[in-house]
Amino acid sequence: MDIELTYRRGLLRSIGDMEVTYGRREWLDSTPRALGVWPLEYQRFGTTLRAVGGLEITYRRWSTLPRTVGRWNCAYSRFGTRLLRLGLHELRYDGGGSRVRGIGPLEIFYDRLGTRPIRVRLDGESRSLPDDLVLALFLVLFWQQQAWEASRRDRSR
Repeated sequence: MDIELTYRRGLLRSIGDMEVTYGRREWLDSTPRALGVWPLEYQRFGTTLRAVGGLEITYRRWSTLPRTVGRWNCAYSRFGTRLLRLGLHELRYDGGGSRVRGIGPLEIFYDRLGTRPIRVRLDGESRSLPDDLVLALFLVLFWQQQAWEASRRDRSR
């Protein structure tokens, strides 16, 4: 089964049937506000995601690296630079290690430039992704996008 990721005005708008919504003034603030029926809560005056629906996200002290998402634990590479596991879902990266190519049973495909995930494949006959995989996919893509944006800001200084 292939699931399309759709974009409008450069913002992720849906993961299959699951809509990603933004605030009223999305041209000023491109921070997602809801994933389907799950509201996204952020740290006060920031873009650090604190909760998705009723699932709290905790972070390492003085860091933006997530430690837990609800009951899921996060595992990192030896130096803490790359997320290796989100709960039961192992992450797979491309050869350069900058793009996530898979999350558990999901395979992620990017556009021709390799900068925007456009499709996800899940083996099987199901018509939609299970909620846990939608959540894992959204979080990984959200954090990956934040890391890329931070890297671009650092290079432009």
